[in-house]
Amino acid sequence: MQYKWTVLTNTTMGVVLASADINILIIALPAIFRGIEVDPMAPGAFGYLLWIIFGYDVVTATLLVTFGRISDMFGRVRMYNLGFAVYTAGSIMLYLVPDTGLRGAAEILVFRLVQGVGGALIFSNSAALIVDAFPTTERGKALGANQAAILVGSLLGLVLGGVLAVYDWRFVFLISVPFGLFGTAWSYLKLRELAVITRGQKLDVWGNTAFAFGLTIFLVGMTYGLIPYGSSAMGWGNPFVIGCLVVGLGLLAAFPFIETHAKDPMFRVELFENRGFSAGSLAAFIAALSRGGVMLMLVILLQAVWLPLHGFSYQSTPFWAGIYIIPMSLGFVSAGPVSGWLSDKKGSRGLATGWNGSALRNLHRIVYPSLQFCISRVRRLTLLDGHSFRNVLLAEHFIHNGYGSA
Repeated sequence: MQYKWTVLTNTTMGVVLASADINILIIALPAIFRGIEVDPMAPGAFGYLLWIIFGYDVVTATLLVTFGRISDMFGRVRMYNLGFAVYTAGSIMLYLVPDTGLRGAAEILVFRLVQGVGGALIFSNSAALIVDAFPTTERGKALGANQAAILVGSLLGLVLGGVLAVYDWRFVFLISVPFGLFGTAWSYLKLRELAVITRGQKLDVWGNTAFAFGLTIFLVGMTYGLIPYGSSAMGWGNPFVIGCLVVGLGLLAAFPFIETHAKDPMFRVELFENRGFSAGSLAAFIAALSRGGVMLMLVILLQAVWLPLHGFSYQSTPFWAGIYIIPMSLGFVSAGPVSGWLSDKKGSRGLATGWNGSALRNLHRIVYPSLQFCISRVRRLTLLDGHSFRNVLLAEHFIHNGYGSA
């Protein structure tokens, strides 16, 4: 196998595993808390619920840029291999959680943070390794496949979480262990450093500190804003939350000024002078924001409202919620590599601006309510009963969302 295909295959496996763990707990949480004998709504337990959900994301987001800079200094392959090993170790520890009760919940939280460190190392280096290995004329196709794998992994985590939680909550963590062990051994044996490492670079301590603490404190405030405070259903009036948001935003605002005066900055702010880079970063942020919000709300809607209203027992809703989300992955799987191939042939600007995924997604959101309004009339002209017809529309909606996000 050519080295470039080895890199693409290995990094695709890595990002699928790392992205699957972002969402795999969302759908399996009821089974996990039953397994460790904790009521997540009980006093003192709700914080564990929030941090088990968001802790992985917080660690990954906070460390992503820092690890990318460290990889430029010490080697991308070395840090990527380390990420695979750390991620696998975290998965093993999660499967072997020994305790129950709040102590068990704390152990799950800590081991999820370990997984997040490994995930950050994988995410920060997978695309860079592909760019190093592929020629310019093939990078779009390779990066498209890799980015599609991230989206598919996120959806795959929801599906696997729903299916495996029915049998044993520990299987939710065990499923990634054999792939992690294989991927770790494979990457250490086959990957080699192609990037030119500049020696003598220094770590930007102040920049890393401002970014890491600023983003962490801000996300802590956002998380605790979801916890009721006093007589309010939410915690946005909590002085602790307000303080976290103000301090976090202050540190993040100071970050660009620190970087412009650093000899070896963690991030080169002048990159934002490139309009393509700035627009692409903003588009990626908005797409991830909308996709993440849809995922979280969709899982809650299916498990707590839609499926029970249509005759599914609460015990079976994790499984069926995972099954119902499968169609969304069809759009990701098909559109990701195709869009990468088209960008190699025709350029990326037209794909990212004109008939891009956002246009398809927004057009669909205009058309879909009209389809819902016509269900009662159209179903009389079909052989489907009302329940089956709604299933078809739901699957069609998920597929369109998959194409839009890819």
